[in-house]
Amino acid sequence: MVDWIRIKGARQNNLKNIDVSIPKQRLVVITGPSGAGKSSLAFDTLYAEGHRRYMEALSPSARQILGQLDKPDLDALEGLSPAIAVEQRSSTPNPRSTVGTSSDIYDYLRLLYARVGHPYCYQCGAPIAGHTVQQVVDAALARGKNGARLLVCAPVHWSPELDFPALLESFRREGFVRVRIDGSVHGIDDAPAQPGTPAGLELVVDRLALAGADKQRLTEAVELAFSHGDGLVTLVFLAGSGGAGGAKEQALTYSRTPRCTTSGITYPEPHPNLFSFNSPNGACLDCHGLGTQLSVSRELVVPDPHKTLAEGAIAPWEKRTSLAFHQTIEQVAEHYGFSIFTPFAQLDPAHQQVLLYGSGTRELEFTFEGEETSYRYSRPFEGVIDNLERRFRETESAAVREEVRRYMEARVCPTCEGQRLRRESRHYRVGERTSAEVTAFTLPAARKWVRELGLAPMERAIAGQLVHEIERRLGFLIEVGLDYLSLERAMDTLSTGESQRIRLATQIGSALSGVIYVLDEPTVGLHQRDSERLLATLAGLRDAGNTVVVVEHDRDTMLAADWLIEIGPHAGEAGGYLVAAGTREELCANPASITGQYLTGKRAIPVPAKRRRSTWQKLALSGASGNNLKDVALELPLGLFVCVTGPSGSGKSTLILDTLYPAVLAALRGESLRGLPLKGLKGAEYLDRVVHVDQSPIGKSSRSNPGTYLGVFEQVREQFAAVPESRARGYAARRFSFNVEGGRCEACQGEGLKRIEMHFLPDVFVKCDVCDGARYNRETLEIRYRGKTIADILALTLSELEQFFRAIPAIRNRLTPMLDIGLGYLRLGQPANTLSGGEAQRLKIARELARKDSVRTLFLLDEPTTGLHFEDIERLLAVLQQLVRSGNSVVVIEHNLELIKCADWVIDLGPEGGDRGGEIVVSGTPEALLADSGRSHTARYLAPYLTGSGSPGKRKAGPEGKILAWSGDNP
Repeated sequence: MVDWIRIKGARQNNLKNIDVSIPKQRLVVITGPSGAGKSSLAFDTLYAEGHRRYMEALSPSARQILGQLDKPDLDALEGLSPAIAVEQRSSTPNPRSTVGTSSDIYDYLRLLYARVGHPYCYQCGAPIAGHTVQQVVDAALARGKNGARLLVCAPVHWSPELDFPALLESFRREGFVRVRIDGSVHGIDDAPAQPGTPAGLELVVDRLALAGADKQRLTEAVELAFSHGDGLVTLVFLAGSGGAGGAKEQALTYSRTPRCTTSGITYPEPHPNLFSFNSPNGACLDCHGLGTQLSVSRELVVPDPHKTLAEGAIAPWEKRTSLAFHQTIEQVAEHYGFSIFTPFAQLDPAHQQVLLYGSGTRELEFTFEGEETSYRYSRPFEGVIDNLERRFRETESAAVREEVRRYMEARVCPTCEGQRLRRESRHYRVGERTSAEVTAFTLPAARKWVRELGLAPMERAIAGQLVHEIERRLGFLIEVGLDYLSLERAMDTLSTGESQRIRLATQIGSALSGVIYVLDEPTVGLHQRDSERLLATLAGLRDAGNTVVVVEHDRDTMLAADWLIEIGPHAGEAGGYLVAAGTREELCANPASITGQYLTGKRAIPVPAKRRRSTWQKLALSGASGNNLKDVALELPLGLFVCVTGPSGSGKSTLILDTLYPAVLAALRGESLRGLPLKGLKGAEYLDRVVHVDQSPIGKSSRSNPGTYLGVFEQVREQFAAVPESRARGYAARRFSFNVEGGRCEACQGEGLKRIEMHFLPDVFVKCDVCDGARYNRETLEIRYRGKTIADILALTLSELEQFFRAIPAIRNRLTPMLDIGLGYLRLGQPANTLSGGEAQRLKIARELARKDSVRTLFLLDEPTTGLHFEDIERLLAVLQQLVRSGNSVVVIEHNLELIKCADWVIDLGPEGGDRGGEIVVSGTPEALLADSGRSHTARYLAPYLTGSGSPGKRKAGPEGKILAWSGDNP
């Protein structure tokens, strides 16, 4: 019998008082158009209530520390279990965060090195270890053969400043009679003047024959030597009985604390923070644990050394207009005897050094002549590179730092060589590997190292659980398709989908049961081949007794689900209804379900009847070698709709966003390509602009909204300022802004809400009691335009606003692209921090469409189908095609086959991810992709969409047979 979670009267956000039942211990997919209310049901209702009820079980002090979510608007929620959310995070990750730290594996790894790691001297490479008295005695007795004799000595560090005779006298008073100086034993009375080296003095504590030696006597001698030798003891083994003078001897030094007995280097006591680059105890002292350092690049400062100083060879000086500055440069040239009209490359290296790094402490005399007076003074000359580094280090101005940053590049820290750790931490080994070497392995190689780790019995007893946990968590990361990553990989270099799968793998590692897992599009960034592995992982979570609720639009995920819930039928106010719920068969048989019609093939996005032909204009990028790219040569045809595809980790983002985008941007600005991972770029002259349309938020505060971002709100305020009543009162357009004093409500500072801090309960936001949430003061709200106040306008959806201002082209033209791209449901005043990444990306596309000068522009988009239903994808395609028809070029990194099949050109990277990828497998039309599908995984999955051999809705295979076979239109 199936147990159920029953939600009654859900009204959160735009949900329309819906009742819905969710079966427990099943894989449940919530789908529907973008903005229909899927996340409101899954996250803002189901997860929020589960989290809130769990938090109520904690003490008030714990709730105050941990925080709490708002209570969702609903009547009842029955059968609820503890809930865990794995959401997409659009905020920029911490540059210190890595795959290892985010998955918690690095925490176990550094504990492993702190407990069973073996230190090695960073100077001579010898093992560093501390020895107990018993260990030293046992080592001595193990050599007690062939009549060997032993001297037990205490090393004494001395310096020529010490009174050597007085030192010997102190030894005599303590009862000692011999010393060992520079390797020879002498009586204290007949010792030479002084040792030849600071380490040449040793106090002879005892001498004895090892054969049949008294263990008690030897133990006491070692203890006494440790106390007089500052934790060191030297055992001198004498062969035979010929005496100390002429016998062949061997000296071994032991330390009570970890210390290199050769170099004298000591290591701190090992603890987990010693291996953490996020702790001052373990971080590299120069790069502070980042692994890279920003430094001014000579090549960026002098991009064209064939220019003269007068022609602007030194780029930062090119815009300097000060007469005094130019007089300084001329006098420096005169002082050192070179000409400012000589090409920089032909200047003497010493003169180049002065211009770049200055005159050091040497003062030069400068004379400045004005219109009436002249004066002179002496000072050192500060070179351009020294000047930039000083300004970057000392300034508090963001503008100055940004300006100097143009001439800087991140370089691998020369001290730690990118390993982030301090010198001592980098020389601890487990299984003959340092922690930096292990984190540089790919995940399968790291798991192999852990499995084959040979530990001593005692070490195995200490670290057995750590080793098991590391191996288990590495396995989870591999299971979700991240086998091409390494633990050292920075999180800010990963895609949204990769980051979410790391968090998912961390949750899998907790091995919980009876939990509700709520996931937000886990297939984002996944190739179809990789998504099969992810679906098998989700099935494993379900089979472990958990309820897995997924907000998703991916076809394969919906076909693999046990239960589907469709919210719709449209977005915004036209959505929020329960359209259909049930098994796959029930959803597909429901005529009201648009999703079911797409799954069965009754509805489909059509393949273009004719594709655009490649023009002779193209971007040619050569020698791309960033991350895992293997000297890639890319030829990108312009004027087309291009899709870049390939398995996860094959190098798509590295090629397009990390290499092509900055290279084209630099070329258009006339800047050097120095510092970029490529050899050359041709064809940028065919472009006027390059735009990266990402999914970053359009604003981080509630004061930013679609109206301010699109520039529509400014036009609206101009209309209100033109009302006769506004003119009579002297109200300008700024009067109708809620961001400035004058027209806004000062009680809430134009927010419309007041935040009430509730300590251990979640903060409460209430409508401002002065303006009643309108954001403006009474006088401003008295102004009406066609019967509506400015607050009424902010509450309109963009569709309603377009109708209201249809007669005003300046406003209508900015809003039309928003409606075309399917964002008409957004309200003009909706806070920007409530928009999803997909909505933010489409807003940016719409703003570009509204630009009249948007031609000869290269648009680069990263997975624009994120969060989009089949119908939304069809709208997006129409907008992208319009951009191309307007004379632009559109390049999309994408895995969605509905979008790929409509492209004019496809560039498929692979053949695998990670080290096995980084190559262009196929480049051509989608049909050419199928014709050359030997190594292309994309071609195999794209074939049914193009060949007609089978509708995508009739797929017969899936992860472990979990996707049903379809027959005709009936599932």
